[in-house]
Amino acid sequence: MLEDVKIGDSIAVNGICLTVTAFNKSNFIAAVMAETLAKTNLLKLAPGHKVNLERALRLGDRLGGHWVTGHIDGTGIITKLVKQAIAILITIQAPPEVMRYTIAQGSVTIDGTSLTVIDFTPQTLQISLIPHTADHTILGSKKAGDLVNLEVDILGKYIERLLVQNLVAGDKIISKPDKMTSEFLTKHGFV
Repeated sequence: MLEDVKIGDSIAVNGICLTVTAFNKSNFIAAVMAETLAKTNLLKLAPGHKVNLERALRLGDRLGGHWVTGHIDGTGIITKLVKQAIAILITIQAPPEVMRYTIAQGSVTIDGTSLTVIDFTPQTLQISLIPHTADHTILGSKKAGDLVNLEVDILGKYIERLLVQNLVAGDKIISKPDKMTSEFLTKHGFV
């Protein structure tokens, strides 16, 4: 994890992007601001707790999941774990700021682990944890009641910003209409 690390590098801890401010062969230090403590599960950690660690993606690296920024959208509570064949179905109660971007077969990051949403309700999302992921991340040791960090796919946020809050036509920003109609889209050059 710390091979070739430099001051200023990013290392995600349970999905939270932190900046390395000091390090030695076996440890690193990162400053954590109040906003990060308020929006994540860091305050629940104690010395000896296992965490997921991941270095930042370098340009040109292979992307094996979805785009993860390390900017946590909220925390959720694991409400249920059910063994199903080789997998574990995990249900998480999540806040509205996470659920608004949750779709079936979409992506979510749980404590830094990129996963596929298999089902959801207005207040919960469900993932299926395969044995490899359970064995190589902290998710395999989670239990009902545990607080987890959640990050949604950033593409959904950008799409919402562009299509719902503002419509962009060329270099002009057009305020959101009361109703999206084919006439509106034609008038502003979208159709």
